Amino acid sequence: MASTTDSKNSSDLRVENIEKSETPALDAHYDPAFVKRTIRRVDWRMLPLLGFLYAVALIDRTNLGIARSAGMAVDLRLTIGERYSIASMIYFVPYILLEIPSNLVLRFMGARLWLTICVVGWGAAQLGMGFVPTWGYLVLCRVFLGVFEAGFFPALVFIITTWYKRHEVQKRLAIFYLSAMVITAFSSIFAYVLTLLKGRGGLNGWQWIFIIEGVITIALGLLTWLYIPDFPDKSKFLNEAERKMILDRVEADRGDSIPDKMTRAKFFKHFFDPLVWAFAYMFLASTVPAYAIGFFITIILGGMGYSTTEALLLTAPPGLVGAISVYFFAHLSDRTRLRAPWLAAQNLLTITGLFVAAYAKLNAARYVGLFLVNMGASGCVPGVLAYSANNITSHTKRAIQTAVIIAAGGIGGILATTMYREKDYPRYIPGMWATIGFQFGMLAMLAITTFVFHRRNTLRRAGKIGPLEGQEDFYYTL
Repeated sequence: MASTTDSKNSSDLRVENIEKSETPALDAHYDPAFVKRTIRRVDWRMLPLLGFLYAVALIDRTNLGIARSAGMAVDLRLTIGERYSIASMIYFVPYILLEIPSNLVLRFMGARLWLTICVVGWGAAQLGMGFVPTWGYLVLCRVFLGVFEAGFFPALVFIITTWYKRHEVQKRLAIFYLSAMVITAFSSIFAYVLTLLKGRGGLNGWQWIFIIEGVITIALGLLTWLYIPDFPDKSKFLNEAERKMILDRVEADRGDSIPDKMTRAKFFKHFFDPLVWAFAYMFLASTVPAYAIGFFITIILGGMGYSTTEALLLTAPPGLVGAISVYFFAHLSDRTRLRAPWLAAQNLLTITGLFVAAYAKLNAARYVGLFLVNMGASGCVPGVLAYSANNITSHTKRAIQTAVIIAAGGIGGILATTMYREKDYPRYIPGMWATIGFQFGMLAMLAITTFVFHRRNTLRRAGKIGPLEGQEDFYYTL
């Protein structure tokens, strides 16, 4: 029976239980070479473009720190009070509020049209930031940036998790995320090159950063329209046999290959599920240090005594090492079919890095601390998304849960931009301690969810409770 104890007892993925049952899995008859070839085709169609688009989104939302170091702080008088923190933070308000509506619109409009609107819209907002005369107009452009980016990241995660089996998800999320990290690691160098245009057209160097990157983003909108994949049941780039195989694999794994219809009852049931909010907290805790590094690493390096040029160049290596770490932990997580233990390991890495960056005396040691923070926090982002996606079924719950989790990440962005206050420059000790507190909170939440999932799996195997998540052979991933 599918409910017999797994010899590994490490992940409880439904596919393992199906393979142990007398009835062959729905996807068991497919030629492995055909499956591998089709999955590779899906990977190449989806992951590079989505990763590049997400890299552009990260650059566009976090390049404020680079622009500040390149003259924007002086031109727009951002050092007065908390103007820089406000301009950084305000982006996240519409970003948070519009996550759920965006995911509901996504299924109705289709991925290609919706993502194209998002990309072109935030590209226009980015372009506008290059011409703002005062910090107030900068804040307005940041609001529009948040409006259009709100629908983007949750859509990416939603789409990716509908194409693969559960134990294949984290590596895919990590690939598109780490590709974004590699590109953003060099964004500071690219931004530095753009600052050399200072004086051209009567514009300062920081203005050219926004203008050129805004134009690139708008151009990517066209590529999005031409190439972006849709959901498996609606996608056009696969033939019927390939599409059926993809859907059969998903159905065998978790029984939700065909989208279910959203109703008011389903919405409130999913929205108020305590586990959804547990995952949301974990994602928030992961994004606080990730955003803090994104917004403040150049400023922190400047506080160590490095010149603007040196600070911009030194932001790249931590991003590259972080990208390697992201894939390393994702590979371990998918290989062992475990999520929580590897997330906990990365939390400890982040905590160590924060202590070193805050209290080390030597600049070299503080710089190493920034590496550790980047390695731990960045890996937790796709890790939490995979952990949450592995433990739900149905498209309606996936839409709600993904939006709630990523909205919580937006709250993490608000916290990161407000906890690291101007008056605490250059070490930002209170902000560092607050970030450490969130990491310990995440460790506690991981312990709670692991206990809950393990207990439910045990009770289900013993026949003491009904099907988990409404699926007969579904078991939670620990």
